[in-house]
Amino acid sequence: MRELLTDEHLLRKPIDDSVSRDAFKTYLDRLDGTKMFLLASDRDALAKYADKVDDELRSGRLDLAHDGAKVFAQRVGVVEKMVESLLAAPLDLTNEESVEVDPDKLQPAASEAELKDRWRQRLELEVLERIGSMEDRLAAEAKKKDAKGKDKAKAEKEDKDAKDASATPLAQIPTTPEGREAKAREDLTKTYAGRFARLKTQGPLDAASDLVNAVTSSLDPHSTYLPPADKANFDIAITGSLEGIGAVLREKDHYIEISELVPGGASWRHGGIVPGDLILAVTNDGKDPVDVYDMRIDEVVKMIRGPKGTVVRLRVQKSAGTEATVAITRDKVEIEEAYAKGAVINHKSGPSFGYIHLPSFYGGKGNGQRTAASDVKRLLDELEAKKVAGVVIDLRSNGGGLLYDAVEMTGSLIDKGPVVQVQDSRGRKEVLRDEKAGLEYTGPVVVLVDKFSASASEIFAGAMQDYGRAVIVGTGPTHGKGTVQTLADLDRATGGKVELGVLKLTIQQFFRVTGASTQREGVVPDIVLPDPAGHVDAGERSLDHALEWSKIDGLPYDKVPHAWKADQLAQKSGARIAKDPLLSKIAATTQVLRARRHDTKIPLAKPAWEARRKEQKAALEAVSPDVKTLPPRLTVKPLDDGKALPPGPGAKTDDRGKRWSDGIARDPWIDESVNVLADMAKSK
Repeated sequence: MRELLTDEHLLRKPIDDSVSRDAFKTYLDRLDGTKMFLLASDRDALAKYADKVDDELRSGRLDLAHDGAKVFAQRVGVVEKMVESLLAAPLDLTNEESVEVDPDKLQPAASEAELKDRWRQRLELEVLERIGSMEDRLAAEAKKKDAKGKDKAKAEKEDKDAKDASATPLAQIPTTPEGREAKAREDLTKTYAGRFARLKTQGPLDAASDLVNAVTSSLDPHSTYLPPADKANFDIAITGSLEGIGAVLREKDHYIEISELVPGGASWRHGGIVPGDLILAVTNDGKDPVDVYDMRIDEVVKMIRGPKGTVVRLRVQKSAGTEATVAITRDKVEIEEAYAKGAVINHKSGPSFGYIHLPSFYGGKGNGQRTAASDVKRLLDELEAKKVAGVVIDLRSNGGGLLYDAVEMTGSLIDKGPVVQVQDSRGRKEVLRDEKAGLEYTGPVVVLVDKFSASASEIFAGAMQDYGRAVIVGTGPTHGKGTVQTLADLDRATGGKVELGVLKLTIQQFFRVTGASTQREGVVPDIVLPDPAGHVDAGERSLDHALEWSKIDGLPYDKVPHAWKADQLAQKSGARIAKDPLLSKIAATTQVLRARRHDTKIPLAKPAWEARRKEQKAALEAVSPDVKTLPPRLTVKPLDDGKALPPGPGAKTDDRGKRWSDGIARDPWIDESVNVLADMAKSK
């Protein structure tokens, strides 16, 4: 890793005392960023390593990592007893004091007494929040009962069927304030007991991982060490598929809970487990059962995943308290939400338009693995055949993925030519081109982006903008990730004898055909829409150690001729937005939420806490549009006709297609993108 970081990283920066000091500060943040465990004296004791991280990497002795992990585990044990003691008796919710919830505004606790007081305040806040949630449920139920005359039994059944499985069942909410306070403490005691048990259980690579990632992040935000479990999750995100039982898991107190089933997956078809079941033990063929009480979720996931056709047995506890052992044959799980989807949409009485949502630039090697470029090509072919008047390609929240898929996808919409330039630390430049003549779709295109559209999304959007092939519509500049990473397989260093994972390493920077980088600056939309996440500081420019913007020579390329003019389209869009009651509220919502970000001191006296909560809720409701309650703006017909899977035994019907279509129909940003397409189609 040391050799890769110094010789192959884009910066080719020596790992010296300067990097060591940056890495040490980052390491402490990774170890205890909340400042709820380590005392100031603990941090001071570790400070002897501040300028020695580089020396440790050279020697191969990561003493800081192991000493840090040891002192943290000790502090977890101390804090565990503090929390258990604090939650054992009623908390005083009348004190006229406030708790600071922004750790950046806190100093490390100077003593155990100060640390215990900090935990007391944090627990009082969590108790208030849980009491508030219970009282909201009671008030809502009383209102519903008064309005519709429903009896208690029916109301409790509806509450049991509520989507929020983590909420306290209505029948279990105490009727007195004292009872609700005791219930909140009881639930928190269980939650924290499980959390502390996991915090004290270190994996074999955890300590080293924390330190190595502190070093990599001091070079740039995207170079990262991925231990084997994280590497497996990365592969799933890139390919959109895995081999397992098709269940989503989460931690709940001391257990691992089935959170949801993947429609069509092995568990969905089997029907033996349902959301809410708690996993007690896992048995693989030829091995003894493994009790997973207090086990870390990544370890449980590793045992449950496995090759298609093999069997895993789960001993689960049902919501009624009974236990059952379920044998499930693993299968390939296609995570449909990870793949491109398309639809034909109609707006008012106008023509039909196409819509493609691409969540990432996914792909894989061989075995007929789906790729983003091939899926989008297929959807464009279908939309071309349906003679739609234009296509919206939605890249919002698309964090990127495979570079070559972005190039190939660009090739579907331009005749031929350069797409992106890539340059490494030695100044060696490579031009990635579309060499194939012809287009999959010839009509007007809008590319919809936001501040979370990054990397490969920016390559595609930038090329579309530079060629004049599409109008970029978005809520502001894209993320600004203009670098390329590669995966270095660390297992090769051991001949496969030890699983070490991979190092994701920044090795190149990409540049648009104009020569400009997207690094930090992103792609600036031609048409800017109100930003629902305007209160969130996101983007490369907000990340520590982000690389600087730069520029190289541009390339010759032929722009695509078009009749529309971006400035005229922007003027028409701006006029519509000003008259749109929903979009005009977005800016006001952003202002409220941005102001709230700086309000980090919360009162702990219950009347003051309730008053603050009520005031904040009223302020947000006054300006927040409720998209779900508004009539649809568009009619949507998915290209797959929205066919849902039949319900699996004991599972709910797969209604994802309907929910997806309903979301598009009410989305004001897609609606305005269609308006822009209509203006483009009318341009002469």
